[in-house]
Amino acid sequence: MALTKGQMAGWGLADLGVNVFVVVKQLLVFTYLTTYLGVPPGIAGLVTFAVLAFDVVTDPIVGYLSDRNTSRWGRRAPWIAVGAVLLAVSIVAMFAVPAGMAWQANALWVLVFFAAASVGFTFVAIPYGAMAGEMTQDPGERSTMMAFRMTFASLGLLTAGALVPALAGDSRAGYARAVLIVAPVVVVTIWGMLWAVRRAPRIATPATEGFGTVLRLVLGNRAFAVLVVLYGVLTLGVALIAAGLQLAALALIGDAGGPLSGLTGALGVFSTLFAAFILGSVVSQFPWVRASARWGKVTALMGGLALYVVVLICVWASLPATGVTVIAGLFVLAGVANGAYQQIPWAMYPDLMDVTRARQGTAIEGAFSAVWLFGQKVANALAPLLLGVILQAAGWQASASGIVAQSPQALAALRVALTLVPAIIFLAGMAGIWLMYRPLARGVASHR
Repeated sequence: MALTKGQMAGWGLADLGVNVFVVVKQLLVFTYLTTYLGVPPGIAGLVTFAVLAFDVVTDPIVGYLSDRNTSRWGRRAPWIAVGAVLLAVSIVAMFAVPAGMAWQANALWVLVFFAAASVGFTFVAIPYGAMAGEMTQDPGERSTMMAFRMTFASLGLLTAGALVPALAGDSRAGYARAVLIVAPVVVVTIWGMLWAVRRAPRIATPATEGFGTVLRLVLGNRAFAVLVVLYGVLTLGVALIAAGLQLAALALIGDAGGPLSGLTGALGVFSTLFAAFILGSVVSQFPWVRASARWGKVTALMGGLALYVVVLICVWASLPATGVTVIAGLFVLAGVANGAYQQIPWAMYPDLMDVTRARQGTAIEGAFSAVWLFGQKVANALAPLLLGVILQAAGWQASASGIVAQSPQALAALRVALTLVPAIIFLAGMAGIWLMYRPLARGVASHR
């Protein structure tokens, strides 16, 4: 049965709320710890690494249990509904750090509630990703679903990435208020998705295989396993940019007038640049669907990643900048490139889980979803740690009261860490996709 446009768009709606947390963990936590809570950058990187490493452990458990779940609402919905509430509440608590504590206590507070939010995120993200393999087995419909999903994801990134810093201003109390305002978006959009797809096709019969058997089936799909690793490599590059982007807006980019000075005066440099990035991502989603249909998903992805590398080199050459106009234009192009990174691999991996279902006769989409997120979560855990180590080695100074002056060496390290290092990572990922994944994917297609 073909999905309706309403069902495809409704499924994508949840990613608006999911990406509120993605912004929090990738864009805001590191800067919040080092700029407003006085946590040294090396320790801040360790805090985020510890939480996200713990998050990786919970993924396969939730995926396995959701495959085996039975309820009147299906295998996935109960996990998603509960996870949305836990996620929203924990995000608010994470930024409600009591005043007057030492930086060690501040770090521990964030650690605890960051971990709770990550558990809620897992409850949502793993079953949600599994639904892409259950609702349809049509590759074209999946590309359209992912275009809707990533459009809503971009709006979620904009909601949290641009709105939260703009509402927060330059204080830790401002962050607490801002997060409280956007947290309801998490619950409303995720529960709204469940309502929109309540009549969509789903696999009601629970899986019965043991944990070890399920893991062997998933990892035995070689094309899928290789894609997981390579997408994790790409995610490391994106996450490294995200972890230090707000620091770059504070330390490397000024507002010396120009066509966008009114916008930066209202939103701030970071929010303006982030809005430019999201604009590029949103407008590129359906063009990437057409590119995938015309050239194939692998070729379209390679084109997007090549654009990303070129843009990062241009950003490196443009920093430090006294104005935002040129940088904002580059950020629009970066958003277009990021649209390919966002959408195309997410449309590729459900096609691969179809192969295992056809060969083995078992529906273990939750397990595939958990392993799919594994590489990305490892990368998201490593990126702040890597950035923290780089900045600590360059002498970056932490603060509990906002922006402080940094040495030329520290600023140079930040500039390279956010541009040239991710560009090198993308080039490595592109080589792997072309030389390793592409031959395996062709073999899978010839046997379907």
